[in-house]
Amino acid sequence: MREADNIAALSKLQPDYMGFIFWAPSSRYVEKTTPSLPSSIKKTGVFVDASVDYIQSMIKEHSLQAVQLHGNETAHYCALVQGFGVEVIKAFSIMEDVDFSFLKDFDTCCDFFLFDTKGELPGGNGYGFDWNILANYPSKKPFFLSGGIGPEHAAEIKALLNTNLPLYAIDVNSKFELAPARKNIDTLTQFKNELYEL
Repeated sequence: MREADNIAALSKLQPDYMGFIFWAPSSRYVEKTTPSLPSSIKKTGVFVDASVDYIQSMIKEHSLQAVQLHGNETAHYCALVQGFGVEVIKAFSIMEDVDFSFLKDFDTCCDFFLFDTKGELPGGNGYGFDWNILANYPSKKPFFLSGGIGPEHAAEIKALLNTNLPLYAIDVNSKFELAPARKNIDTLTQFKNELYEL
């Protein structure tokens, strides 16, 4: 998110988190200030292999409550960021033959994992991975599901929510955009309504 009017409109849908990209190569990069959000929405900064000092300064400057790490950050790095008093969401790029054993190192230094599709960019590639892979997820750590999620996936996501997987949140982005960093509020509203249908 980046535009004040679009942020205000999206806030009315009451998402649990709202992301702001602090990675300069991204077309969604936030160069200026970010607005205050309703207290129910966690302002989340998205970083890629940034310095710990930079993350700490952005937390203070933008009053971030959560940090999403989309690079090659180590468990030690995650622990340092967690020490700044924010939630840490560590993103991992998923391939077909993923072995989830590497997650053990991150269990105690992350609040959530995020599973995205392995692609050319650290995130926002616009396509998904085979969610059947998640059947092998060995941890009880709650996770975010990301990677090319669009309106057409509502039924599949509802099915996942009815499994024993600790699926905590759905991370949506490019397939709900009118332009980089500008979301289609009508499409998001319809998607949310479909997910909440009984």
